[in-house]
Amino acid sequence: MFNQINLRMAENKTQPTKADARSFLNKVEHKQRREDSFVILDLMERLSGHQPVMWGESIIGFGTYTYKYDSGRSGDWFIVGFSPRKQSISLYLMYGFDKVQHLLDKLGKHKKGKGCLYINKLSDIDIDILAELVNATIEAHKQNDCGHY
Repeated sequence: MFNQINLRMAENKTQPTKADARSFLNKVEHKQRREDSFVILDLMERLSGHQPVMWGESIIGFGTYTYKYDSGRSGDWFIVGFSPRKQSISLYLMYGFDKVQHLLDKLGKHKKGKGCLYINKLSDIDIDILAELVNATIEAHKQNDCGHY
């Protein structure tokens, strides 16, 4: 019981901040990654209809939803987002990739994690397919009524 209580009280370490996303991107050292990140920011802002919000020190998110696990733990998270990391750009698309494998097959050079895609540069992928993946994530959240949108 003690562990369950602690689990419910635990908060995400990564929280929205008041930091400016564009100022953050201007500080990205890698020129190509910085330029690509501005394109991704514009794409996600346009498709989501939400302003970019810094989550923690290095993630830019768009929109929010509230999740709740069977354990009782709940919290808020962004619907789509990305982070220009040193090794690659991490794209956070909280959607089951098995449902969009047909798009991933056409995306281009990428790696995937549980809820993330990793790309080195936009020229490695088809930006129109990326837009479809972002839209698929947004639509999944709307249809599943995942919380605030």
